[in-house]
Amino acid sequence: MAFPKSVRLVEVGARDGLQNEPEPVSTATKLELIDRLGAAGLRHIEAASFVSPKWVPQMADHREVMAGLKRRNGVVYSALTPNLKGLEAALECGADEVAVFGAASESFSQKNINCSVAESMERFAPVLERAKEAKVRVRGYVSCVLGCPYEGEIAPAKVAEVAGALFEMGCYEVSLGDTIGTGTPLKAKRMLDAVARDVPIERLGAHFHDTYGQALANLYAVLEEGIGVIDSSVAGLGGCPYAKGASGNVASEDVIYLLNGLGIESGIDLDALAATGDWITRTIGRPNRSKVGVALFAK
Repeated sequence: MAFPKSVRLVEVGARDGLQNEPEPVSTATKLELIDRLGAAGLRHIEAASFVSPKWVPQMADHREVMAGLKRRNGVVYSALTPNLKGLEAALECGADEVAVFGAASESFSQKNINCSVAESMERFAPVLERAKEAKVRVRGYVSCVLGCPYEGEIAPAKVAEVAGALFEMGCYEVSLGDTIGTGTPLKAKRMLDAVARDVPIERLGAHFHDTYGQALANLYAVLEEGIGVIDSSVAGLGGCPYAKGASGNVASEDVIYLLNGLGIESGIDLDALAATGDWITRTIGRPNRSKVGVALFAK
């Protein structure tokens, strides 16, 4: 297949990027980050996570964040909702879209959401039904598609099984996550080939972490196969608490630099995005993991 003509970025920095920060990030900072991302041209921003503050204290202000958004026309502000309670809260707060998250690894599912993969699908069913009633789209996430911190290699057929189940259940799109960043381009292609037999390629997204420095190479590989949706995090913020040394999501700035070089349209202003990455990392005192950001703003 040929490269797509355009790619939609799903910006996860405000949620996935900040959720594991050890020090509290103020609601005002989160709101400014989201606004700056929208001003840079991002059209899908994951703004909050409606999970229990007991498990993810950094996301305890999800209601305040959703209520305080300066909504821009044409921008989707989505939220993570692991269960029906979280969905109802997100709907009350005006989330444009919600997401559920499963795993291709039994061990990771038990450690992350305290249930088996099959049980997680059963939990999602009422969430999908209620979202459909509310006319809110649901996006599905599959973790550990290219490796698990507990089980190691994950069979592509297992990834396809979980992704297919989410799609059949009603998720309009399924994001395939290399949670610990151990994937390589050939593995990524083989995994995608298996999944694409059950879910149309135009309904799939790539969510790759950069632990082993392979994220951009893996993205190039799946772009060649026709993937047109990429999840990324400004300045490479975030990481997986279950993966020792995981360096986090691929940086949005680096993805846009790659897309620009390939002549693939994204609608995003790279300079404004890089400036946003520089601002947020300085504000919260974290390293900027974007190679583009460091090149432009290193002092």
